Amino acid sequence: MTVSPFDHPLLSALLGDEEASRHFSVEAEIDAMLEFESALAEAEAQNGIIARDAAAAIVTALASFRPDTALLRAGVAKDGVAVPELVRQIRVAVGEPHGDKVHFGATSQDVIDTSLVLRLKATVEHVSLLLTETIIRLTSLEEHFGDRALTGMTRMQPAIPIKVSDRVTSWRAPLQRHQERLSEQSSRLLVVQFGGAAGTLEKQGGKGPAVRAALAAKLGLADAPQWQSQRDALADFAGWLSLVTGSLGKFGQDIALMAQGGTDIALSGGGGSSAMPHKQNPVKAEALVALARFNAAQLSGMHQALIHEQERSGAAWTLEWLLLPQMVVATAAALRLAAELAGQIESLGH
Repeated sequence: MTVSPFDHPLLSALLGDEEASRHFSVEAEIDAMLEFESALAEAEAQNGIIARDAAAAIVTALASFRPDTALLRAGVAKDGVAVPELVRQIRVAVGEPHGDKVHFGATSQDVIDTSLVLRLKATVEHVSLLLTETIIRLTSLEEHFGDRALTGMTRMQPAIPIKVSDRVTSWRAPLQRHQERLSEQSSRLLVVQFGGAAGTLEKQGGKGPAVRAALAAKLGLADAPQWQSQRDALADFAGWLSLVTGSLGKFGQDIALMAQGGTDIALSGGGGSSAMPHKQNPVKAEALVALARFNAAQLSGMHQALIHEQERSGAAWTLEWLLLPQMVVATAAALRLAAELAGQIESLGH
């Protein structure tokens, strides 16, 4: 049993996305945090902040290191984050004389935020592929049925005749704009976070920007000044997620309404009813509407999480952890469902 429908053993078959969820697993989070610590040691050695022997010892130890997750859990309960306990365990694994150079000049937020961005990079690639697939499916509908007639509906009342292509365009065009938005956003989103205790890189001896740039390069991220209390890129991304699911919700709502009439659309694979065997429920279309409304509701919370007091906020940070992963999975699930739903349309218009 789980409190989240996105990884519920039953509901996730409809509302979940295994690939997106995988990037928010504890295994993925730990792997990304260890990747940060290894890359940091190399970047600092490259710039003379720590000795090359120390970096080599850290990288070698991390290659086979697996933390005690029970102790990490206890550490989160005490410290609010896993990093202090994780660093303690890594230092023990590295041993003397180099253990004290683990995590040198970094802070917990550097590890956690960069770990998040590393995993968001993978999820962005995933949702981008799903978005392209959905656009291709809608384009195919237009190619097959675009010249057919439909009754245009305004304010849910019959208006004037239109073509199927007119309605399909209203489904497809926003998704193409979302592709452009994602490309533009990614340059701000997929960046390293490295600021040290209060964002000043005070232990880097004037070489902070060079170490940060080297760290970003080793992690395959863009370099950027520290942003630990500046969460606009994450809120912007959450807005993009809500825009995508909102556009897909419009598609789902239209399909459900067309299926209600029964004359403008023929769908395969509708959902059954336990009480009425004749029914073919537009389950995927309904789920698209629900996921759109879910993300719209979560977006206000991500905007609340913009309020980071002074140089770091524990409260706003925690709120992001509650909201953003579910928004990502909801968006991936909606894209998957939309592509499947488009593929189930056997006839459109007349």
